[in-house]
Amino acid sequence: MAASEPGPSVSIWAFAFGYFACYVPYSALTKALSSGALSSTPTPIAGVTLLPLTALSSLLGMFVFISAMRWWRFASSSTVFGVNLPRPTRWTLLSGLCTAGIIATTTLSYTFEGISIVFMMLLMRGGVLVIAPLVDFASGRKVGVYSWVGLALSMGALLVAHFGSGPDSTKLTVVAAVDVGLYLLAYFVRLRFMSRLAKSADADVTRRYFVEEQMTATPLVITFLALVAWLGRGDFASALRAGFVDMWQHPALWLVLLVGLLSQGTGIFGGLILLDRRENTFCVPVNRASSILAGVCASFALVWLLGVAAPAASELWGALLVVAAIVVLSAGSLKKAWAAGKS
Repeated sequence: MAASEPGPSVSIWAFAFGYFACYVPYSALTKALSSGALSSTPTPIAGVTLLPLTALSSLLGMFVFISAMRWWRFASSSTVFGVNLPRPTRWTLLSGLCTAGIIATTTLSYTFEGISIVFMMLLMRGGVLVIAPLVDFASGRKVGVYSWVGLALSMGALLVAHFGSGPDSTKLTVVAAVDVGLYLLAYFVRLRFMSRLAKSADADVTRRYFVEEQMTATPLVITFLALVAWLGRGDFASALRAGFVDMWQHPALWLVLLVGLLSQGTGIFGGLILLDRRENTFCVPVNRASSILAGVCASFALVWLLGVAAPAASELWGALLVVAAIVVLSAGSLKKAWAAGKS
């Protein structure tokens, strides 16, 4: 099959808009359902209980998207009983495992009581901004002054958000800290795989990686959750079993399924942004900008529509510093693109 060229550079901004458009309702609905802020569902739904049906809905969204785009043909395949079936490679399987971890930890991050959407986003998104130049350095890409300035701004954002309003407004529990740590570890490994295997001028290589990673991630999430619900003991396993069994009768069923579809939308558009062939210090800020701005919009949507507490001023200042980091980190790549266009 002949290699096809990537689309014009404007496509990354279209993906960024899609990411933003999915992320606003995804994060707002997740927070509303888990906090009992909706009048139709005044009883909070535990974050763990949300995971099974949102994962099943995400699986459906993934299958429909790849089928509609006719991208199954790009995946590696094996013949089983005379039928040609798509399959991941060893590396895309591992990348899909990391993506599965990102899916689960992201949904859980918006369900912790007393911790705002914006604060969790600053920790997770700011952390990935810090990781981006480190991944480029580990991959042998030159890391310029823009990256280090952006790194300093990102760290400043985290410090402002954490200490600016006192310990009570940004209290980070042990469970929430573990959630953030697993999220960042999964992202570091995933970006390393993408840098080595998928950031290519051949769009077919990129699509193959995308399809194989996507077809792996959500099924792994569902398999893990099902095994824990079946074999596990304690409150966590009980909450998962309730998610698999009881949520089908819940009045918020369709909203929970919508959360899963929107989650898959963020995974699709976010993955396409990160797979752009340019360096991580450009792609990651574009990805993070969309989610940070979406988190702020989602937080104020909950304030205006449901009367929940507004984000702390320090969190908004932290978000502003992250946006500044995004501008700085993007400046070098935009300058190169401008120079290349004029040459």
